[in-house]
Amino acid sequence: MANAFDAANAPEGEPTEIVVGDFIQWKRSDLVEDYPTNAYTATYVARISGGGSNEITITGTDQTTHYLFTVLGSDSDDFSPGHYYYQLEIKRNSDNERVVVDRGHFVAIPDLDVNQADPRSHAEIMLGKIESLLSGKADADVSSYSIAGRSLTKLTFEELTNARNFYKQEVLKETNALDIQHGRKGASTIQVRF
Repeated sequence: MANAFDAANAPEGEPTEIVVGDFIQWKRSDLVEDYPTNAYTATYVARISGGGSNEITITGTDQTTHYLFTVLGSDSDDFSPGHYYYQLEIKRNSDNERVVVDRGHFVAIPDLDVNQADPRSHAEIMLGKIESLLSGKADADVSSYSIAGRSLTKLTFEELTNARNFYKQEVLKETNALDIQHGRKGASTIQVRF
């Protein structure tokens, strides 16, 4: 593994997952032929899924052969865990005109050093909650009731079971994606020997 703090070892392309509070850097070499670093500025603009007023901007530094993007740990510490969408903007230095040349997304995952961090994904959290509801369903199986003019309707056993199956599939997809990312075979891989 190469030293991640050394700019010479910066990976090509954006990270798909970051840990909140980490030092992050990457480069884009594919831009310099059309947008030379001495005449243009490259900036990522990102927002968390679901909106929010916080905008993340990361401006690349010109390195002649590529744009280098660096996020200090003190800056990524301000990222809220969640799913972000970004666009890569190129501005012409002579008149500040802009074009969006790329779009994508990344996930900011919580730092486990933080006491309150729950490392589970949304699907894992929902699966746990649904299974908890299912385990208590037999004890309090009233589908709806009213108190003081307010009504409450609970999910049926079938609806909870369907939701559990949906989130089990989501967790399996996430697990398979992580396995493949780390060079392991996913659960859906079928091995055949002749």
